[in-house]
Amino acid sequence: MVRSAMKLFLVLVFLGYMVLWVMMPTKLYFENWLPEIRTKTKSTYFGQQGATMLIYTFPILFIATMGCIYLHLGKKHADHNVDRTVPTSRLATLKQPVIVKGPLGIVSWMELSFLTMFIVLLAWSMTSYLNGMFVHIDQMAAQSGLLVWEAKLEMSGLTLGLLGNICLAFLFFPVTRGSSVLRFIGLTSEATIKYHIWLGHIAMTMFTAHGLCYLIFWAKTEQMSELLKWDKVEVSNVAGEIALLSGLAMWATSLPQIRRKMFELFYYTHHLYILFVVFFVFHVGFSYSCIMLPGFYLFLIDRCLRFLQSQQKISLVSARILPCETVELNFSKSPELSYTPTSTLFVNVPGISKLQWHPFTITSSSNMNPDKMSIAIKCEGSWSSELYQKLSSPSPLDRFDVSIEGPYGPASTHFLRHDTLVMLSGGSGITPFISIIRELLFEASNSGDRIPQILLICAFKKSIDLTMLDLLLPVSGTTVDISCLQLQIEAYVTREKEPATDNHKPLQTVWFKPNALNAPVSAILGPNSWLWLGVIISSSFVIFLLLIGILSRYYIYPIDHNSDMIYASSARAALNMLFICIAIAMTATASSLWNKKQNDKGMRQIQNMDTPPMTSPAWFNNADRELESLPHQSLLQATKVQYGERPDLKKILFERKGTSVGVIVSGPRKMRQEVAAICSSGLADNLHFESISFTW
Repeated sequence: MVRSAMKLFLVLVFLGYMVLWVMMPTKLYFENWLPEIRTKTKSTYFGQQGATMLIYTFPILFIATMGCIYLHLGKKHADHNVDRTVPTSRLATLKQPVIVKGPLGIVSWMELSFLTMFIVLLAWSMTSYLNGMFVHIDQMAAQSGLLVWEAKLEMSGLTLGLLGNICLAFLFFPVTRGSSVLRFIGLTSEATIKYHIWLGHIAMTMFTAHGLCYLIFWAKTEQMSELLKWDKVEVSNVAGEIALLSGLAMWATSLPQIRRKMFELFYYTHHLYILFVVFFVFHVGFSYSCIMLPGFYLFLIDRCLRFLQSQQKISLVSARILPCETVELNFSKSPELSYTPTSTLFVNVPGISKLQWHPFTITSSSNMNPDKMSIAIKCEGSWSSELYQKLSSPSPLDRFDVSIEGPYGPASTHFLRHDTLVMLSGGSGITPFISIIRELLFEASNSGDRIPQILLICAFKKSIDLTMLDLLLPVSGTTVDISCLQLQIEAYVTREKEPATDNHKPLQTVWFKPNALNAPVSAILGPNSWLWLGVIISSSFVIFLLLIGILSRYYIYPIDHNSDMIYASSARAALNMLFICIAIAMTATASSLWNKKQNDKGMRQIQNMDTPPMTSPAWFNNADRELESLPHQSLLQATKVQYGERPDLKKILFERKGTSVGVIVSGPRKMRQEVAAICSSGLADNLHFESISFTW
C-alpha cells in the first residue's frame, strides 16, 4: 500500500515536471510564471539560479531519492527476483515490435509512442519559440540594422540551440547504469542505451545547425570577430565552439561504421563528454544549464561509485577454458549480493589494458551459487583473444588481477509468466540464456511453482562451438538435477555438414591461488544499496547548496548584488561545477568506505572458504570426469544437433502451443530482426517478444 502510494505520487510529480517542459516555450511561462517564481525565490544565497534549480533540478533529484526508498522497500518483498504477474493483453501489445528494420533498430509500440511524443514536444517547442520571436521581428531587425531574413536566421539559430538543450536534459539518464529513475520505471541502462543514441543524434543535429546558423549570420553581417567572443557576463561564443567541436568528435566516432570497426577510438573519444559539458556550462551559464543538470548530476554520482568499485581487485577463483576459444571466469562473490538473470558485469584486466572496460553477461545464478559469480568471454577481438591466450598458456599465472563494475540488470525477471519459453541464440548470444536456465533450474529444484517448458535454439558456425553448451552446467561441486527441468535443446551447426573428426583439447579448469588483498564481488554500497544511494543523492545536493549558498552570500553577493552583471559568469559556473564534484565525491566516498568497513569481516571469511584443496599456486584440471557426470548425461539427452542447416524460425515459433509463449532472441542483428518480424506479424497472438542485444 505504501509503495503504491509512493509510486502514484512520484508519477504525478513527473507529470508536473513534463507539463513544465510543455509550457516552457510559451509566453505565459516567460512573462508570468518564471518572473513570479524568481521574485519569490531570489535571495542573497542563490541569486537567480535559485529559481532554475528549484524548477528544473529539484523535481528529478526528488524523484530519484524517493525512487531509492521505493526500490528499497520493494527489495524486502522480492521473491527470488521473479515476477509472476501475467501482463494484460493491452500491455503485451504495446511491448510487441512495430519496427524491425531501419536505423532505429527494433522498436516496440510503446517505444514508438514515447518517441513520437518527444518529437511532438520538439515540434511544439520550435513552433512556440519561433512564433514568439517572429512577432516583432521587423522592429527588431530595424533597430539592429539587419535585414529581416538575417534577424530570422539569428532567431532560428537560437531556437535550434534551445531544442538541443531539451535533448541534452534527457541524454544522460540512459547511461546511468545504477539509476533509481530507470529502475523505478522498470528499465535498465542496457535496454535504454539506444535511447541515448537517439537523443545524441537529435541533440548534435540541433547543435550543429545552431552553430551553422550563427556562423552564416556572422559571415553575412561581417561579425566574424564574434567567433572569439568570451564575454564576462553574457554568452561565451568560444566556449560554445569548444563544446560543439567536442560533440562533433564524439558524434563522428559513434557512427556504426566507425564504432564497430574501431571501438577503442569510439571509447576514448567519448570521454570528451567532460569537455563538452564543462564548456556547455561556460557557454550558457550555470543558471540556464540547470535544465540539463539533473540527468548529469545522477550520472556523476553513478560514475563516482563505479570508479570507487573499480579500485578494488576482485578474487578470481577459477577459469574454465573451452576449445572453442571461450573462457568462463568464476569470481568469489559476497552472499549478500543478489542479481537477476541476464545481468551484465563490466570487466577490466589491468594486465591487458588499464583503460579498457568490456561488458559481459553473467552466466551464473545468485540463487544457485550464492558465493560465486561467472561470466563467459568468447574471442571476438584483440582484447578477448589476449585474455584467452594468457589463461590457456602452458604456464598459467599464479594470480590474475581483475577489476569489475556492477552487476547491472533488471529488478526482476518474468520468465515464469509464460507456459513455454523459447530462447533463440546465435554464436556467443547463448551466454544470457545460461543464467536463465540456471535460475529456472534452481526454481524447479527448490520451489513448487510451475516452471515453463524450455526450448533452446542455438546456432553455431562450427561443431567445436557446441562445447559452449557445457557452460549450461555450473562448475563441478554444485549439485544439480537437470532432469527436473523440461528442457529441450536444438543446436544447429551451419557451416559443417557432419561432426568434425579433428581431436580438440578437452575442457580445462584453471584454479588460482587466493590473494589476501583481493575481495569478493560485492555491491559498492552494501546490501542496502538503494537506501545508501538515496542518502548520497540527497546529502550531496544539500552539501552543494550549502557550499554555493555560503559562497554567494559572503563573496559573490557583496560584489554583484544579484545583478548578474558584475561577477564573471564563467567564474560562477566554474565554482558551481567544482562544488558539485566536491559534494558528490565526499558523500560517495564516505558511504562506500563505511560499507566496505562493515563488509570486511564477511569478505575475509569468504576468502578463506575460497582456498582450493591443493597446494600448487595454479593448475589445470582435465574436465573429462566432469563431463561424464550425471548432469552432463542429462544435458546430452536433451540436446539434438543438426548439421549443415539453419533453424526454420517461423516453423519453430508457430508450432509453439500455449496461451503465453515467451520468445527471447540474442544474437546477430539479422536473427533478431527475423524473430521480431515473426512475432509482430499477427499470425500468432501468443508470442511475446524480447530482444537481448550486444551491439548498438
